[in-house]
Amino acid sequence: QVFLVESGGGSVQTGGSLRLSCAASRSAFSLWTLGWWRQAPGKGREFVATVTQNGHTIYEDSVKGRFTVSRDNASDRQDTVYLQMNFLTPDDTAVYYCYAAGDGPGGPTWQSWGQGTQVTVSS
Repeated sequence: QVFLVESGGGSVQTGGSLRLSCAASRSAFSLWTLGWWRQAPGKGREFVATVTQNGHTIYEDSVKGRFTVSRDNASDRQDTVYLQMNFLTPDDTAVYYCYAAGDGPGGPTWQSWGQGTQVTVSS
């Protein structure tokens, strides 16, 4: 069982910054990837960024150079993942979901999302 609790959403103007945090905990020991997805009004959920336990990061093209994902690597059962968002634009307006996935040789062995936190960027 995985628990994900996001915080840090809010409203900013274009060019502003926000930092999202997600406290992640689970009942099993294994390698896991943490990160963020988002869903804009009227659109499907899309990938934003992930970070593995060894620090490997992947970003969606539109956020590269503006967003930074990181994690504390506190333990195999508890961790915190962050998303530092700079130079925000109205296109970044969305509900942001914390994401966790078990690492497997053929891809994620399980996936889980948090409840979401709203980010609104005004022009």
